[in-house]
Amino acid sequence: MLAFCATATLADALAKLLGGQVPLFLLITLRFGFQALILLPILWAGGGSLRMRPRAVALNALRTVLQVFGIAAMYTALRFLPLANAIAIAYVEPFLLLLLSHFVLREEVGPRRLLACLVGFAGTLLVIKPSFLQAGAAAFLPLAVAVIFALYMMLTRQISREADALSLQASSGVMASVVLIPLALVAPFGLPALGPALAAPQPWALLVGLGVTGTFAHLFMTWSLRHAPAATVAPVQYMEIPFATLTGYLVFADFPDALALAGIALTVAAGVYIVWRERMALAQPA
Repeated sequence: MLAFCATATLADALAKLLGGQVPLFLLITLRFGFQALILLPILWAGGGSLRMRPRAVALNALRTVLQVFGIAAMYTALRFLPLANAIAIAYVEPFLLLLLSHFVLREEVGPRRLLACLVGFAGTLLVIKPSFLQAGAAAFLPLAVAVIFALYMMLTRQISREADALSLQASSGVMASVVLIPLALVAPFGLPALGPALAAPQPWALLVGLGVTGTFAHLFMTWSLRHAPAATVAPVQYMEIPFATLTGYLVFADFPDALALAGIALTVAAGVYIVWRERMALAQPA
């Protein structure tokens, strides 16, 4: 999950860089197209296949739809918000995931972890306030991302033990590409919107980087959910916020104001506390 935090932050930074150069629909289409191109050869070279049980296929199709809409919402938010602010607001998602893990998957979630998630949610609200003043309603887009990806991770948790992570991600890339590429070839989504932007080598280099980092970020997430309960790995996601703060400062010269920084610190502290509580619980003898 820590590897996911690092690579997902890089992917979001690349998406923000590309936001003013490439139309959103085309950006998402290329993102999933690269995912299929990268993972299919790796899958086949390792002797894997896209074959799954009908139930896994159906759940993965729904998971792919959620992933497409979640990425679209985040890429849109990044056009208006600083990187750290957008990601910090989206991190109400582990709180939602813990609740879903408890009430849907019946996983054990203690009161202290729930309280810490409430503290993290309060920190998220502190980030939303200055972001709303700066970007208006776009500040609420990461909340939509949070809801979508909480459901996405729940589905990933459900099917990660039925299918290999490579198969899941490769098939997601193929499913999304089959739908998105034909639409991208039809105006107003596709070729007429390309213009001279993609004629330069730099956007293509950034797009390849986005495809690689975005693909492996979700692989890392899927692997983590295969080997640990969602309630255990979800709080580790909070560590993406420090990665995003540093990346936003180095790449975009953005740094959260005092109120947002306080909210980020509160959110990270709550996430670290939950990780510590989880380790303490695992260390106790049965």
